[in-house]
Amino acid sequence: MNILWDPDPGALERYRFALGTNTQALDSAAMVARALHDNLGVEQVIIGPDVPIEQACELAEAARLDRPELGVILIRHRMDVTTLSQALRSGVREVVASNDETAIVDALRRSHELTIRLNGHAAAAGSGRTDGKVVTVFSAKGGVGKTTLATNMAVHLARTEKRTLLLDLDLSFGDVAISLQIVPERSIYGAVAMVGHLDEEGIQSLVTTHEPSGLDVICAPSDPGDADRIPVSVVTEMIRVARRHYDYIIVDTPPSFTEHVLTAIDISDALVLIATLDIPAVKNLRVALETLDALGAPKDNRVIVLNRADLKVGLRPEDVVSAIKVPIAVNIPSSISVPASINRGVPIVIDDPKSPVSVAIEEMTNDHLRRRFGEELPESPHRRGLFSRSNR
Repeated sequence: MNILWDPDPGALERYRFALGTNTQALDSAAMVARALHDNLGVEQVIIGPDVPIEQACELAEAARLDRPELGVILIRHRMDVTTLSQALRSGVREVVASNDETAIVDALRRSHELTIRLNGHAAAAGSGRTDGKVVTVFSAKGGVGKTTLATNMAVHLARTEKRTLLLDLDLSFGDVAISLQIVPERSIYGAVAMVGHLDEEGIQSLVTTHEPSGLDVICAPSDPGDADRIPVSVVTEMIRVARRHYDYIIVDTPPSFTEHVLTAIDISDALVLIATLDIPAVKNLRVALETLDALGAPKDNRVIVLNRADLKVGLRPEDVVSAIKVPIAVNIPSSISVPASINRGVPIVIDDPKSPVSVAIEEMTNDHLRRRFGEELPESPHRRGLFSRSNR
């Protein structure tokens, strides 16, 4: 099936010689986007000569990420080098003149043949793997152990032979690099120059590998001033490309709902929300849950984690549940081994794999992420009741 995007109501008849009968004519970008979302059978989008070049290129860029097999053909009244360069950079397959009937027919034929080949490759690849899962770790309050949990989850996944990427989205003050004792030569800021044409090779050029675990890491910029120069589109494009090449993408975040964080949450398969046994952390968790509800974020992908859950501070896990009106999925105990491992730059799942904290993190990752996504796993021999799962 083809889509003809053209505001001229007579355009479909004008190009019928090339498009055939199985073509739907639409006159706006919103209608085209909706049609592409609802119908995976669309093979080609033909963009008429009166559609602004900026809108045409925006659609082509989005299609290159979400539907790489989709052919985008651009028809123009006048051909020039600027238009050709802009269109081809954005992912348009062919640019043809509106008065050249033969060129339009040939462009559609070539594009159709390429789509068939790409669909064949995708089917073959799809038989062996599916897109990776995105897990965002968030807390609306700092100091609750968010980065520690994110790094240890990611390291555990990498050590179980899952290809894992850890993305530090705390763009101003990210601590992932120092927590893993890695010295990155590059960061997420390097993706700014590649926005619109980021691919696997581009992702790999930004990665620093944590050698003890094999975990790939994309670190936050070393200069906090770079944070404001990283557009939200970089995050969207990076995650969408990365999930085609990794089994898991773990996203560490700052303690606030920035645009970058909201974007990551929006495209995540699971959202891990953390609190500790103190009133400000519980209050911020409740506010975060209310904010997510107001934004229409799904509730069934949330995993509530209570960190340092065994501290005797006058507040109990049951009190937290009463305050947030949501069950706690995982209770993680406190341990002096955690700050010691952080100071050494060795994740606790490596530094002390048999500690109650390591066992709780591994069981949380296995039970609430890997099994949730359909992995078959053996029962853990380290069940520790209170701290590995919430009391029921």
